[in-house]
Amino acid sequence: QVQLVESGGGLVQAGGSLRLSCAASGISGSINAMGWYRQVPGKQRELVATITSGLTTNYADSVKGRFTISRDNAKNTVYLQMNSLKPEDTAVYYCWAYWGRGFWGQGTQVTVSS
Repeated sequence: QVQLVESGGGLVQAGGSLRLSCAASGISGSINAMGWYRQVPGKQRELVATITSGLTTNYADSVKGRFTISRDNAKNTVYLQMNSLKPEDTAVYYCWAYWGRGFWGQGTQVTVSS
């Protein structure tokens, strides 16, 4: 059974930093791609960043230059370093992994106060 377990969310002031982690279990071999999405109430879930097994990255324009995605293939873990956080980054952040099909984590709340 595939599970994605996120950690690292919380409350931070604008301009601060947080680091999210997501560990995948129940998967044998390399995960094709992993990433982070976020969602606020009443809006669609949106892409934040993705990273392939070959370490090719993709970012939403709104986070470029502030967020950095990385992964440890040996541990099937993906990270999201979030710097210069803004109130509009407030959302539930979901880990995503593609291994034959897409899998989602349970989400972790990130709140940025002004």
